[in-house]
Amino acid sequence: MIFLKLFITFFQIGLFGFGGGYGMLSLIQGEVVHKHAWLTTSEFTDIVAISQMTPGPIGINSATYCGYTAVHNEGFGYWMSVLGSFTATFALVLPSFILMILIAKILMKYMNTSSVQSVFSGLRPAVVGLLAAATLLLMNPENFSAPDVNPWQFWISCALFVASFVGTKYFKVNPIRMICYAGVAGLLLLY
Repeated sequence: MIFLKLFITFFQIGLFGFGGGYGMLSLIQGEVVHKHAWLTTSEFTDIVAISQMTPGPIGINSATYCGYTAVHNEGFGYWMSVLGSFTATFALVLPSFILMILIAKILMKYMNTSSVQSVFSGLRPAVVGLLAAATLLLMNPENFSAPDVNPWQFWISCALFVASFVGTKYFKVNPIRMICYAGVAGLLLLY
C-alpha cells in the first residue's frame, strides 16, 4: 500500500537526513523520483520551488507536497492525498522527535568530549556533500534546458544562477528578494 511505503520511505529519510532540509533533498529525490517513480523529475523540481517559497523548513514542506502528489498520482482523491501529505510529513519528523527525546540529556552531558566532537567533525563534510548533491541534482534540463535544445533559455538560466549565487554570497542580498528578482527576470526574459 502506498501509505505504508510513504511512511517507511520518509521515516528512513528523516532518520538518515543530516544537514537539514537541503541535505534531505537529494535523498528525497532519489527515493520518490528514481526508486519509487511516484513523481517525475519535473514535478519534483516544482515541489522544491514551492517548498522554498512557502514558510517552514524545506524538508518538511517537500515531504508534505511529495506525499500529496505521490498519492494523487496513484489515482486517489483529495482527502486520501491529504492523508498522504500527513503520512510523509509525520514520518519525516518522527525520527528526529524520538532521537531528540532520547539523547537530549546525554548529548548535553557529553557534548564537549572528544568522541562526540569527532562524530560532529565527521558529519560536517557529509552535510556539505549532501547539499552539493542537492544542487547538482537540480541542475537538469527541466530547470536549465540544454544548449542544443533552447540556447536562449539555457544561457539565461545559467546567468540567473550565477547572479543569484554572487548576489547572495558576495553582496548579501536577502534570499527572498533574490527569489523575487530571479522570478521577474525569468518572466521578462523567458516568457
